[in-house]
Amino acid sequence: MEKYTHLGVYGVLIQHDHILLIQKARGPHKGKWDLPGGSVEFGEEPEHTLQREFVEETGLASIKGNIRTAISYTLVYQYNEHKMEELHHIGIIYDVEGIGERQSIREEGDGHDSMGAKWIKLEELMSLPLTPFVEMMMEPVMNSEVKQEE
Repeated sequence: MEKYTHLGVYGVLIQHDHILLIQKARGPHKGKWDLPGGSVEFGEEPEHTLQREFVEETGLASIKGNIRTAISYTLVYQYNEHKMEELHHIGIIYDVEGIGERQSIREEGDGHDSMGAKWIKLEELMSLPLTPFVEMMMEPVMNSEVKQEE
């Protein structure tokens, strides 16, 4: 089995009890909801990656971010019908806010990694298929929702 390490930059953008997520179009998390973001290109600063990926996946061009944390997980998955892969996924996670006037988001896919962006109510997160990064970043929010229901 081949092993790969992937470094990406991702953003958490929450407004009015909604989080901005994209639905994955490919890879081991196809169909799941993920933070907007993606791979750092050669020579690219992480904040530039954040800006570029937000434009590509959500259509939002006026954002700013502050690094929240760096996290990782490993995953074994079926790459294709003949090949299993092990992935070590490292994410630099930013807290993101919009700058200026409220911007509309790209709800259709980017033709590459995203099937589209959507504002999702925080209270609905537990009922959706989520990537590990969303689960890790939103665990405190989701746990407080469960406690409120009890």
